[in-house]
Formats: sequence, structure tokens, C-alpha cells
Amino acid sequence: MDPDGSPADLLRSPAYLRLLLVAVLLGIPISALAYGFLAAVHALQDLLFTDLPSALGFAVAPLWWPQPWLAVGGLLVGATVRYLPGHGGASPADGFGEHPPPTPRELPGVILAAFATLVFGAVLGPEAPLIAIGGGLAVLALRAARGTPDQRVVAVVASTGSFAAISTLLGSPLLGAFLLMEAAGIGGGMMGLVLLPGLLAAGIGSLIFVGLGTLTGFGPVSLALPDLPAFARPELAQFGWAVVIGIAAAVLGTAIARSALGVRTIVERSPVLLTGAVGVVVALLAGLYGLLTGKPVADVLFSGQDQLPGLLASAATYSTGALLLLLAAKAVGYAVSLSAFRGGPIFPAMFLGAAGGIAVAPLPGMSLVPAVAMGIGAMAVAMLRLPLTSVLLAVLLLGADGLAVTPVVIVAVVVSHLATARLRAPRPSASRREDPSAPPSGARPDPRSDASPRPAP
Repeated sequence: MDPDGSPADLLRSPAYLRLLLVAVLLGIPISALAYGFLAAVHALQDLLFTDLPSALGFAVAPLWWPQPWLAVGGLLVGATVRYLPGHGGASPADGFGEHPPPTPRELPGVILAAFATLVFGAVLGPEAPLIAIGGGLAVLALRAARGTPDQRVVAVVASTGSFAAISTLLGSPLLGAFLLMEAAGIGGGMMGLVLLPGLLAAGIGSLIFVGLGTLTGFGPVSLALPDLPAFARPELAQFGWAVVIGIAAAVLGTAIARSALGVRTIVERSPVLLTGAVGVVVALLAGLYGLLTGKPVADVLFSGQDQLPGLLASAATYSTGALLLLLAAKAVGYAVSLSAFRGGPIFPAMFLGAAGGIAVAPLPGMSLVPAVAMGIGAMAVAMLRLPLTSVLLAVLLLGADGLAVTPVVIVAVVVSHLATARLRAPRPSASRREDPSAPPSGARPDPRSDASPRPAP
């Protein structure tokens, strides 16, 4: 494609049609590799946390069982960050956003760090690594075929690979598409240029995911929520609760994000040993939660993608105390995992939002469906800072109830987004706070004062 042409000219060019063909050709193998990656993660999780304890004679895995595995996972991730090119990918503590696709030298480290994070039970999801891996593989294939392609082509192809890699991970190709477009901040004519091949790759990828799930017998690897009670329309009181939930999610999300950044400065001093220590902390939190509530430690471990449907299906069996303890343990595990491991922030945020929604559902003027929807949307935007994607995450995943809860979800997301922006605003510098003679921000200097430097005596 001609880098100097307008988006409309590029859209009509033969080169763009060839790019669409490339999207199809790349979408098939990349989505197949993404499915294989997710299937391997799920299989090894089952092996380590279910099959192996049973083989050793445990009816149920003991509460201490996750500790050695998370320690091993932390050591592997720490060693990857410390010694391999690319530091295992972008640190999730910096937030969800656009990052350059990894180079061929960096790809092995990204894959290894993500694999160790997900398999051994850290509180992060697979979406960010899959986006990076899909983009890196697409660019690698393009450069192998064309040498040094135009940078605009590289950007489009990298996005195409990312679309294919997460095509149905969030339950719908459209959710993945909105996530990537909003995170990249692409608009105007360039949106069409990137969106068409991306959607095409996502559509091909979803077919590959479904086909491989059927052929392998492993089943789907995308998020799917259970059937929830029918919900007709929101009531006036629920709009008030939307404000409360939005503010609460912003406070919790800000606390998690700031804690993650603070702990990361400590972990960076010795990433290998301290990432292993972070893994032990997550395991101890899960064990304490299981000991005090009698609920599965998996509620605290992992991303929450597989645990969220079970949590919603058995919501009535969780006491308020158990839900509050789950929120505390999962939030702390999430924060420290963000600081040291490599993974995505979406599924833990959704799990926390759903757990919080279940906790407030019995309160006057509330019910389960709108509470969970508002919690998911508000917590997602507090962590992702992507309001449109956060609304869609809560609405599209609820199926038939999604349209009815949309108004209150929008209010909760907007309130959470605005509150988060205010809470995370940069603080005044310490020097300005401590110097009473410093002029207020935006004030003009006093023309009568002599601000020129004086010569030294």
C-alpha cells in the first residue's frame, strides 16, 4: 500500500485486497496456535491442580497445594523477565494499552512468561499475551515473506494477528474487535483500514476455535456465562445503585493499580526471587480464603475466566462474609500478580465485579442480574480505562438480559470511569506542597520581584 495515499484510496487499491487475503491466510494458523496455547494451559492446570492430587491419594487438593506450584511459576516468570530478551512482554501493572508486537527474539520470552503465569495459578488472564503473540507471529510471517514491508502494512498485519488470536476468547469476535480498536485509539479513515482485515481474521479465527473444539473434544475456550434469571427492566433505585457501584469500583480499581505499581518497584530489585515470593503470597491468600470459607481455592487463583460461570451459578451458596473475603483475597492477589507476572487484566477485573455484584444483590432495590452487570462493567473500566469495551463486556455476555440492563450499566461505567480518572490524576509534586513561597499553578510571576540569578559572592 502507498503510505502517502488517503485511507479511501488505500481501501480501493488492489494492494488492500491482497492485504485482506493475507488476513485470511494469517488468521487460520494464528487462531489455531492460540487455541492450542489456551487448550494446553487448561490441560496443565487440570493436571497440576486436579489430577495430580487425586493420583497421590487426596480426595481434594490440600490447602497448601498451590504454594509450591506458584513459587515455581514465579521463579520461571522472574527468570524470563530477568534473562530473556523482551522481559517476558509488557508489564500488566502499566495498564491495558497498545504495545508494539514482540520481535522474533522476544517472542519465546513472551510465550514462556505467559505460560508460566497462567498454568501455575497467578491472578491474570490470557488476553494480553495472546494479543502480543498474535501480532508478533503475524509480523514475523510478513517479514519472512516480504523482507522489510511498509510500516503501515506492518501495523495492519500486526493488528490482524491480534484479532485472530483473541477471536472468541471474550465470547464474541465483536468484543475482541472493540477491545483492540479502543485500546489502540484508532479512528477516522484508518479505523476502516485496520478494522476490515481484523474482523475478517477474527471471523476466521472464531470458526477455527469452534472447529478445533469439536474435533479435539476439548470444547470451547471462550468465556460463557450460565443462564441467569430473566430481567425485564431496571428500576429507579438501581440507577442510584449504579452510582454507588461505579464509585466503589473506581476506589477498588485505583487501590489495585497503585498497589501493583508500588510492589513492582520492589520486585524489580530481584525479579527472580521476588516473583517467586509473590507467587507464594497469592497461594497463601487462596489457602486462607479456603480455610475460612470452605470454598474452592480456585476462586482466588487463576484469571477467573473458568471460575466466573460457577460463581454465578452458585451465587446463592455464598454468604456475604465469604464474598467480602473473596473480594479482599482476589484483589490483593490481583494487585501483586500485576506487579510481577505477565498476563492480562480483564478476567480478574470481571470476576471481582461479579463477586461485588453478588454481594450487593440482596440489598433493597437490587437484584442479581443488574448488580452483576453493573459490577462487571464498572470494575472493567476501572482497570482497563476503556468505557465502550467495558459496557459491551457486561451487556453482550448477559445474552437475553443484556439489552434490559444496558441503561444502568452505562451509568455505572461512566461514573466509574470519571471517578477513576479523578482518583488516578497525578498528585502535586512534593516540592510544591512543601514550598509555601511557590506560586500557585498558572499564576503569573510578580513583575516587581527580581527573578534573575544573582552572581555568587
